[in-house]
Amino acid sequence: MKKIRIRVGDFRLEEEEKEALKEVIDSGRLSEGVKVNKFEKSWAKFIGVKYCVATSSGSGALITGLTALKYLKNLKNGTKVITSPLTYIATSSAISTVGFEPVYVDIDSDSFNISPENIKAHLDQANDIEEYAIILPVHLMGYPLRMDEINEIAKQYKLITFEDAAQAHGTTYNGRKVGSMSLLSAFSFYIAHNIQAGEMGAITTNDQGIAKLIRKIKAQGRECDCLVCTRSNGWCPPLDGYNGEDDFDPRFSHDLIGYNFKTMEFQAALGLSQLEKVEWIIRKRQRNVKHLNKVLERYSNILQLPEYSEEVSYLAYPIIIKQPDLILRKELRMRLEEEGIETRPLFGCIPTQQPAYSYLKEQYEGKLPNAEFLGLNGFYIGCHQYLTEDDLEHIEKTFNKIILKRSFD
Repeated sequence: MKKIRIRVGDFRLEEEEKEALKEVIDSGRLSEGVKVNKFEKSWAKFIGVKYCVATSSGSGALITGLTALKYLKNLKNGTKVITSPLTYIATSSAISTVGFEPVYVDIDSDSFNISPENIKAHLDQANDIEEYAIILPVHLMGYPLRMDEINEIAKQYKLITFEDAAQAHGTTYNGRKVGSMSLLSAFSFYIAHNIQAGEMGAITTNDQGIAKLIRKIKAQGRECDCLVCTRSNGWCPPLDGYNGEDDFDPRFSHDLIGYNFKTMEFQAALGLSQLEKVEWIIRKRQRNVKHLNKVLERYSNILQLPEYSEEVSYLAYPIIIKQPDLILRKELRMRLEEEGIETRPLFGCIPTQQPAYSYLKEQYEGKLPNAEFLGLNGFYIGCHQYLTEDDLEHIEKTFNKIILKRSFD
């Protein structure tokens, strides 16, 4: 008998994906080209913004976006960035990599997101508001932040908002898609995310100047910023407009210090094929969350189940153990894994539970109670579009087997 394995995320190379990859191979162009350009335009249209710049990963998108703001606003090292303490570490790592200081406020336990109230309370008591420049909130697990309120706070304190929408492809808030409600936003198309391309990221914005700057920074700060390089066709706009005496090639002239965060045609081709069925992906994940909520509702005195909304594009199915004195997360995850249901912890509270940020533990311990509780007692399982009826039934039976046996009532 085949061993059951229900993954947190799954990806299937269907015929359309295979054909998309074959087109790239047949084109003879592997580095950024037509497919990347097409994906950027398609993703910008889907999110509802004017511009999109693809990067090699979601981390690359965050680092490039923050670097662009550093150049654009002449921000110094040590500039403070308000962000979430409960998320994948990439957000904080990007802030630190660019030379900024992550500053954490507590989350709302139901949405897992930092709340406008906590952001404002922190800024109201800040010793020097001039030290702050950016609010970088995260739409965790697909749940939208209250961006209208956050943007109002940012406007009040003259701060920039930069959305991390890596986990919320297609989520809407007040009729708009997340990733369209701030100066710029970052996405990730990691293999376990809603829209999957293996490894790829993107930045979206309505600001043409920022889009051009990001395009330069992600390509080692070189002077050219064409969507697709035309040099191989014998034509180059920056070169044609150059009147200097030096032998000038904009591909090898760099006026900024940047990175190599360019992506490849393969990832863009996969992203385009996924985008064609994005509505099916979102609706299927929503149906799976709705079904799991229904069959697991009997345990709501022990487990906090995810709030259901047709506006949410769910990354996964998060569960919080409300009464850890009755069952530990470690035990429940271990039992689920034994039954073939893959799990992941809910990331951990970064300044108090992640070893990389242990230097902040004394400063934050006890000040982020919701993030600390969820970081210790939260985990998630899959709700992806490839779950079958048998998979859902197995999840239900497994929870019954584990929990009913313990007589928690």
